[in-house]
Amino acid sequence: MSEMQESSESPGIAKSATGQSIKLRSAQRAAEVAWFSALCGDDYEFLGVPDGKLRSSFEHCSDIVRTAERLGYQNILLPSSYQPGQDPLSFAAAMAVQTKRISQLVALRMGEVHPPMLARAISTVDHIARGRFNINIISSDLYGMKEESELRYRRSKETIEILRQCWTKDQVDFEGEFYKVKLPDTLPVKPYQTGGPLLYFGGISDPAKELCAQYCDVFLMWPETEERLGETMADMTRRAESFGRRVDFGLRIHVVVRESESEARDYARRLVSKLDGEIGLEIKHRAQDSDSAGVLRQDALRADADLEGYIEDHLWSGIGRARSGCGSALVGDPDQIVSKLNRYMDMGIRAFILSGYPHVSECELFARHVLPRLDFCKLGQLYGKITDEEPVTPLTTAPRV
Repeated sequence: MSEMQESSESPGIAKSATGQSIKLRSAQRAAEVAWFSALCGDDYEFLGVPDGKLRSSFEHCSDIVRTAERLGYQNILLPSSYQPGQDPLSFAAAMAVQTKRISQLVALRMGEVHPPMLARAISTVDHIARGRFNINIISSDLYGMKEESELRYRRSKETIEILRQCWTKDQVDFEGEFYKVKLPDTLPVKPYQTGGPLLYFGGISDPAKELCAQYCDVFLMWPETEERLGETMADMTRRAESFGRRVDFGLRIHVVVRESESEARDYARRLVSKLDGEIGLEIKHRAQDSDSAGVLRQDALRADADLEGYIEDHLWSGIGRARSGCGSALVGDPDQIVSKLNRYMDMGIRAFILSGYPHVSECELFARHVLPRLDFCKLGQLYGKITDEEPVTPLTTAPRV
């Protein structure tokens, strides 16, 4: 059965900024609005200037999650990187018992853990969270290693295939280039969610797009011009259709919202006012993905920005001076930010992963000025991953064997 048949919603169609048809998995014009918890040292008052109060301790990172839940965000991204901070899966398990409503989007690097044991760890956290658990598939280098891009994506595909079999079949019989796995039963790895957690994925290389088109639910993008975003979405629509599927689209982006545009732009300037260029580059290159195709494309966009770093109206690229990955922010007053987000939703974006510096205070400001004005949803519920009835699994009410 195809993904389009499995969805509880009829698939939808949107139009890109250049009029291209974007075919979506979900029909409802609503977006899952998520925040970001700085598990990997990424929190500052002044970008690039370390502040002990904003270190990635459990206390600080958990405060971000609790704040986002209290304010009504539907999801929160937990990133992964080999830097002082929190391991995302361990952290998610701890937060699952401290929260009641918010989902956690956990970044997991494919290949770090033997797939059946990764499936078991995912099942454990999924049950603790009662389905408030999603996965951000990561295919960058394993820490301390340097590998060819094609190899990493082949390994990721095998890992995802084994996870899918663990979640949807009674047995696993898989033989590939990297893994040979035969499991006589899958009871130890059965998840709480129907068919397993949602899979989010981002990457702009051809192998990355093919992986998402074949296996994942939400294709995540970093900030670009509306025209470039639309081109990427149209390309992904075609790729997903070649596998008989549709995907939804998400945007990972920072935000600076203030009561007036001038206040917002002033704050953006303040944020980078103490940034040393060499330190900024050193911070960028701490990340494993600092020379990936996506990061290089963010750098190229910043090079074409105006003198203040604006790529297009209200899209400011200054954060990329000291950050690998998502390097731009929406900057403006509440009406301007709402208008921009609605334009993205009209294009077909159905998930926003937002952040700002410092993360707690910017989380509060966005929730005060913008969040109540958006039509939002939880994609896991929309896709039927979570229902009102508790699932029957070995860790709920299934007979013990």
